[in-house]
Amino acid sequence: MSAQPKMTGSRFVLAVKSLQKSADYYEKQLGFKTLWAGEGWHFLGRERFVVMLGECANEPSAFEIGDHSYFAYIDVENIDELYSEYSSKEVDVLSEIDDKPWGQREFAIRTIDGHRIMFGAEIKP
Repeated sequence: MSAQPKMTGSRFVLAVKSLQKSADYYEKQLGFKTLWAGEGWHFLGRERFVVMLGECANEPSAFEIGDHSYFAYIDVENIDELYSEYSSKEVDVLSEIDDKPWGQREFAIRTIDGHRIMFGAEIKP
């Protein structure tokens, strides 16, 4: 009998217009660190959140796909501190941090390429 498949993590592959500009944004504004760069790609991570940016200068941007530009919901510890960090930088915070009826405290940002990310933390009773 073979072992059951087990998903052990995730990485997000994103098309960006300018690889260097986007990588700088992830590092300086979002607090990511470079994991690897080369051949039209730049991989960055912050704790367990990893993005793989690929330069696609001639493709439509995430700004052009509206609500379809949401690509991730990231679970966060100390979400209020992350919200304060991003609010104090040049980060496009799309929504105020708020407690939702589905038991999550959340906020959203939009990157310089138009990709949208939701951050959330479970509200503990």
